[in-house]
Amino acid sequence: MCAASSLPEPITADPPGGVSHPLLTQSWLDLAFIHWAVDPEDVKPLLPAGAVPDTLDGVTYVGLVAFRMHRVGWFRLPGLPYLGTFPETNVRLYSVDEHGRRGVVFRSLDASRLVPVLIARAGFRLPYLWSRMTIRTDGDVVSYTSSRRWPGPRGAHSRIAVRTGERIERPTELEHFLTARWGMHSTFFGRLRYLPNVHPRWPLHRATLLHCDQTLTAAAGLTGELGDPVSVLYSPGVPVRFSRPARPADISTP
Repeated sequence: MCAASSLPEPITADPPGGVSHPLLTQSWLDLAFIHWAVDPEDVKPLLPAGAVPDTLDGVTYVGLVAFRMHRVGWFRLPGLPYLGTFPETNVRLYSVDEHGRRGVVFRSLDASRLVPVLIARAGFRLPYLWSRMTIRTDGDVVSYTSSRRWPGPRGAHSRIAVRTGERIERPTELEHFLTARWGMHSTFFGRLRYLPNVHPRWPLHRATLLHCDQTLTAAAGLTGELGDPVSVLYSPGVPVRFSRPARPADISTP
């Protein structure tokens, strides 16, 4: 695996650029961000060739992010109300490539709509998985459940409940590091690609983790003991636009 040859781009709360001709549009709503600190050496083998763990003060993180995907749409077409709207829970790692571009790498993306799962797997080579999922709100408590159906491991699950708190007026550097990610790294046809996105600055809230029973991180390859989360956040959400993949890193997989 190659090391990044450029310094990582700055951590910024606002997107570094715009998207004039979006490839995809969508909204992410009712998000719970749960993060654990991990050793960069433990996650390095889980990243695609050409990306290395992105770190803050020598530490990297694994995130479990549960939310409601809302009205996924292509180009400038209106988002789909049924097929484009569904619960999702992803396991993600933090990455940086040889051009210094910070992003995330998705180890798994559980979603409750089979057709979007099939499209994402076939068209984007993303590790989407079909699951039974619910999101329920009771006052200031939001609960998320997920049980995997296909392709597996069948029964991998998460049951999460958070109590939302006050708005964070001045997020810390760590909170920006974990949430302000302006692209994703993934391997497409043997090459590392970077898919940029833009959205408004996150409206973040403190959150208390009331319950977390999950096997998704272990199913994603993080088999060590994670301990207690170091960060639990909630956001009502943002609208998002993805642009076409940026220039691929000049690295091929073995």
